[in-house]
Amino acid sequence: MLKLLADENFNNTIVRGLLRRNPNIDIVRVQDVGLSGQDDPTVLEWAAEENRVLLTHDVATITRYAYERVTQGQPMPGVIEIGVDAPIGQVIEDILIILECCEDRELEGQIRYLPL
Repeated sequence: MLKLLADENFNNTIVRGLLRRNPNIDIVRVQDVGLSGQDDPTVLEWAAEENRVLLTHDVATITRYAYERVTQGQPMPGVIEIGVDAPIGQVIEDILIILECCEDRELEGQIRYLPL
């Protein structure tokens, strides 16, 4: 199963909803691992070191840094971009589908946008 990292400003209601639906999901928040206040490249580097797909609402900058990692040949386990106005229930369902259907490292170098 994919491992997840929730970005600093990621909606915690989504995180709680995912864990309610499946308490075995391996998800940590940036705040839980001492990355609060760190810049996007640092967060992406940590995610790569830990092989965690990043969940984020940050469409403005994360995408650019993620693609920079890919073009430089650096590992980038994947990013899932979620619109801030996306319906929470649908986002939870979509993430659960991704977790169910994707194998480890299947999102390597990719950015996916939710809702599906």
